[in-house]
Amino acid sequence: MANLILSLSVLAIAITWTTLVLAHEPSPLQDFCVADFNSPVRVNGFACLNPNQVTADHFHFKGLNIPGNTSNPLGTFVNRPTVLEIPGLNTLGISTVRVDYAPRGVVPPHRHPRAAEVVTVLEGTVLAGFVTSDPENRLVSKVLRKGDVFVIPFGLVHFQQNVGKGNAVTIAFLSSQNPGVIAIANAVFGSNPRINADVLAKGFQVDPSTIRKLQAPY
Repeated sequence: MANLILSLSVLAIAITWTTLVLAHEPSPLQDFCVADFNSPVRVNGFACLNPNQVTADHFHFKGLNIPGNTSNPLGTFVNRPTVLEIPGLNTLGISTVRVDYAPRGVVPPHRHPRAAEVVTVLEGTVLAGFVTSDPENRLVSKVLRKGDVFVIPFGLVHFQQNVGKGNAVTIAFLSSQNPGVIAIANAVFGSNPRINADVLAKGFQVDPSTIRKLQAPY
């Protein structure tokens, strides 16, 4: 009986580990897989360009050092090169982003459905935070200064704001070649077609007319 229980336990562990392995993105089976945007093959990512056609330019992006124009309602500029700008990122599971902030500039609440994020402050003072999932919904935030690093867990809603007196700059690295961005306000109030105002009114516990006002700018 003891041997049977031990065997079943080993089998359960083996099944669990097999499931975990299958659920994770596999390791690359070649040195690189530069994205072939012209290939008709559709995979989770892009098909690989013929290695004989690969050049250094496929791994290069120019301009992340150039400040962005923050003259907009949010007071921020996001420079987000992904695999579409750097084909050599394909299958590597990484990308980067630079954000420039005017004073009080904000990156509003959003989430990356396919990535965790590591934010580093290059200049200025930035408040960064994320909200944990239901039912806790706890805000975890920190005021960051030059050289500070803050981690945003996978898929959670998060934000940044310049809380200093001058401009600010952050650079971040994400665990996906194409992390995606879901801006919460845009998704909820600016969907096409629109979400029924009564649905949102009940969800936010406000009058439907308020929802329609929030939907109007989109």
